[in-house]
Amino acid sequence: MKAGLLLIIALLLGSVLAHFLLAERGYVLINFMSYTLEMSVPILILVLIVLYLLVRLAIRILAAPKRLGEAAGRMRDNQARKRLNQGLIEYSQGNFLRSERLLTKGVRRAEMPLVNYLAAARAAQAQGAYERRDAWLRMAKEQSPDAGSAVLLTQAELQMAERQDDAALETLNVLLAADPKNTRALALLARLHQRNQRWTEVLAMLPNLRKRRALDADTLAALETRVHAEILQHSGREGDIALVKASWEAIPKPLRVIPEIMRSYVAALRDAGDSKAAEIAARKSLKTNWDDKLALIYGSIDADAKIQLKHAEKWLVARAENPALLLSAGRLCMRNELWGKARSYLETSIAIKPSAEAYQLYGKLMEKVGDEEAASVAYRAGLDLATESVTGGVPALEAPKMKAD
Repeated sequence: MKAGLLLIIALLLGSVLAHFLLAERGYVLINFMSYTLEMSVPILILVLIVLYLLVRLAIRILAAPKRLGEAAGRMRDNQARKRLNQGLIEYSQGNFLRSERLLTKGVRRAEMPLVNYLAAARAAQAQGAYERRDAWLRMAKEQSPDAGSAVLLTQAELQMAERQDDAALETLNVLLAADPKNTRALALLARLHQRNQRWTEVLAMLPNLRKRRALDADTLAALETRVHAEILQHSGREGDIALVKASWEAIPKPLRVIPEIMRSYVAALRDAGDSKAAEIAARKSLKTNWDDKLALIYGSIDADAKIQLKHAEKWLVARAENPALLLSAGRLCMRNELWGKARSYLETSIAIKPSAEAYQLYGKLMEKVGDEEAASVAYRAGLDLATESVTGGVPALEAPKMKAD
């Protein structure tokens, strides 16, 4: 429409000019050096128009290669984008081989080759082609040297996903040596140490993780709790009481009241052989900060069973229907050979909340009093609960006849 309007305007102007030029054609004389050129005004105008057109044509001819190159470049970019999009679609649909081929075809001419290489590495890993995965990652680093951290992070994530933990550890160490403030790398390294139960390494990382805010506050708090709990449990399994107490002293005081940490401390003291210290620690903690799981551990401590039962029954005054406390009281009664009272506590605990541990203990009690049938039923019920294979509810227990204490 615009071109048509210009053509109409040109025709109108041309007709007006023709009217005046035909009436008076005019005369033009050009004298340059020893040359003289004579012509009418219409001829001069025609010559100028022809020269203008020739100049425009020459400019277009000279610019043609550049324009053709730009057009070809735009076409290649469009094709590269289409291959990237299609490659990602194929990856999401599980066609990993086709995805890898699309992502790496003409990748050096792609607008963002780094994205292609990283995606191709993931597609190769999905096929178990780890050598090709690493090759694409190397090419990504060569193509985009400034994105070295991103490439190494991707490599570490992929290695961890395949349980190549030694390789992942090496990759993360290289990355952190070059970029010690990389929060994502710190978080991955902490997760790697945690997965391999290298708790002392995680403990050493906690200040840096907190300083760099590599983990959110809740995750960091949960990790710190677990680290201290695991270190305590390990020291207990080692049977080193001094190590247990040293590990406890290394824990900040505000964290010692956390139930998980207190349970680990008491269990570590018990496992290391200091039952007296374990009983005292558990009793003091239960007095001020009740914890059902710690109450279960209390019943398993091999200290003075009479004193322990006394405290357990004192707690039962306020917690008569606490299944964990009832189970511990039953266990303590068995150690004191109070069979009738033990049976009452255990049956009440099972009635309130059945557990594999309660059934196992009840089975032992039934064996002790000579009721093999009731013991068998209890063991079977406990096994069903432990394997989560109960389909019709927990079997009811028929208590054997026994003498009162």
